[in-house]
Amino acid sequence: MKKRCDGVRRRQFLQLGAISAISGMGSPIGLGSPFSSIAALGRHAKKNCILIWLDGGASHLETFDPKPLMPSEVRGPLKSIATSIPGIQFGECLPRLATRMNTMTLLRGMTSPLGEHNLGAQFMLTGYKPTPALEYPVMGCAISHLRTETNDLPNHVAVPNHQVGGAKLRANGYLPSSCLPFELTRSSNPKGLNSNALQMVESLGQVRVDRRAEYLKQLDQFSQSLDRIGTVPDYAGLDQAVRLITSEKARAAFDLQQEPEYTRNQYGSSLFGQSCLLARRLIQGGVGFVTVNYPGWDTHDNLVVRLKDGYVGAREPVGLIPNLDRGLDALLEDLEQTGLMDETLVVVMAEFGRTPRINAAGGRDHWPRAFSVLLAGGGTPQGLVHGESDESGESPKSDPVTPADLAATIYQLLGFDPNLELTTPDGRPIRLVREGTAIKKIIG
Repeated sequence: MKKRCDGVRRRQFLQLGAISAISGMGSPIGLGSPFSSIAALGRHAKKNCILIWLDGGASHLETFDPKPLMPSEVRGPLKSIATSIPGIQFGECLPRLATRMNTMTLLRGMTSPLGEHNLGAQFMLTGYKPTPALEYPVMGCAISHLRTETNDLPNHVAVPNHQVGGAKLRANGYLPSSCLPFELTRSSNPKGLNSNALQMVESLGQVRVDRRAEYLKQLDQFSQSLDRIGTVPDYAGLDQAVRLITSEKARAAFDLQQEPEYTRNQYGSSLFGQSCLLARRLIQGGVGFVTVNYPGWDTHDNLVVRLKDGYVGAREPVGLIPNLDRGLDALLEDLEQTGLMDETLVVVMAEFGRTPRINAAGGRDHWPRAFSVLLAGGGTPQGLVHGESDESGESPKSDPVTPADLAATIYQLLGFDPNLELTTPDGRPIRLVREGTAIKKIIG
């Protein structure tokens, strides 16, 4: 099993079954929550988001910003190919996405000062530099908190999980635990995701679920009496869990077997490909924000094997980038065919890029000074390349974009004012983004 440079391994997760086993729905039995209310100004988001998170730090030089004219120690062992925009090239393992470049927006001037997994992930996912004084919520959790409409499905789902940034990132930050993403566990069946995640275990029938739901209502009434002292228990997570396992619509949204075999094959049989298909189904079902976590991009060694070729004897012996190319291409095609593209923003990003020189182990190390982010759908411009890195991919050459700028742009694309304020447990108003400025060429 491959270990990241920070010592974190990919984890096996238990199958979900009963209310108490549903992760990401908060801790419904904990009294004394400081969140009697959190002020949120502004309107609900009008658009949804699918975030493709390339956990570990994807190399911009092998994906969206190759340097074919540089010496081998910079350009690396992989070739580059033309895209549908003259003069713009992608890495050789992205032929499908290369043909789509004229429908997408590419940021080539991303830059961050943080080259450690956890810190870099926090900055990219929250728009705030990490601080020991306060933990900030990732964008998906903030949006989940702001979208108050009731739905059988959660507002934020992480597929298959939200173990990003070295698994040290507390996604909800200063927001209540009910804002945590619902995490779908991996199945013991290696061919895909666990479509039975929401099935009730035999010992928990409908009558018992209904009884517990009634008990929840009684607890809710009890909590109202505590309003005067500001210690209201947070039972939103349990209420959501009840709806999840009792709703046919919710369970159906997670069931990939309802898709035609042809559609499932288009995405490929890899966990990432099937995760992208599930993301589309969840957006169709009413989920506002889906995080697709694609780990393994911490490529300090064996770059060619890990990014392109894959490992001999693996179930799907291709590397990380071909899987990305196939799964993401199928997702974008599917969003177009189902009429969801205009209302769904797709974001492809990581915590940082990789060094502009190949190391002695045949890989690239952490490099936050310059990297790339890909955007599609959700009203983003088609065929826009914003910013560029210098000749070696070491630093931004024009139009640099910080993680705070990117967060402000994403919030605004989804219909939220980046200046919108949330309130911390101790009563401080905190804007969604404090130092970032939305990119004018993208938001129009």
